Amino acid sequence: MANTCINDPAMDPSGFVLLADFVPGIVQEIRYYSTYNFIGERIDGYEEPVALLTIEAARALKSAANELNVMGYRIKVFDAYRPATAVKQFILWGIEDEDVRMKPYFYPELTKAEVFERGYIAKRSSHSRGSAIDLTLIDMKSGKEVDMGGPFDLFSEVSHPDYRGITDEQYANRMMLQKVMVRNGFDTLDCEWWHFVLHGEPYPNTYFEFPVSAAYLRR
Repeated sequence: MANTCINDPAMDPSGFVLLADFVPGIVQEIRYYSTYNFIGERIDGYEEPVALLTIEAARALKSAANELNVMGYRIKVFDAYRPATAVKQFILWGIEDEDVRMKPYFYPELTKAEVFERGYIAKRSSHSRGSAIDLTLIDMKSGKEVDMGGPFDLFSEVSHPDYRGITDEQYANRMMLQKVMVRNGFDTLDCEWWHFVLHGEPYPNTYFEFPVSAAYLRR
């Protein structure tokens, strides 16, 4: 495999898998490949609308998916591995004060500076280490997303997993997802109900830069 000859560890995807191959039935809506995200354009490094994860994280997610399937749910992924180049674009966006076209949808109550200050966007993302994932659930019977009381990437207190200004059912849905993910080896984030990181991740100090691309993974 050609990837084993890569000298730069940040460009070596040999420890990663294509999530759709590893977790059958997973739904993907890779927001940073699209223009429907907090910046409003496709993000650097997202060459294909696919989710990549480290083998270890994918294995744990498969276990979580199997448990959720029995309960009547499928996993829907918004983002997984995120290249460091994408994070650099986020930082540059934060500096550009005039570009607020997506503010009404993703950060209606905050300034750009506050989005970073409150931890919604990190200057070094756990996603770039390859074992973090953003997800929600699809109800198998209805085919619709489970109501979590707030959308993905809403930079607001509403997105905190323990936020109680939502209905009991919405809160119960968040807690159900959280419990399944934690039981299968993932840690939570206190400001995003959709974000999980593999506990004991395999590359805790490496921030990868290779593109989100099935072709790059398989070359």
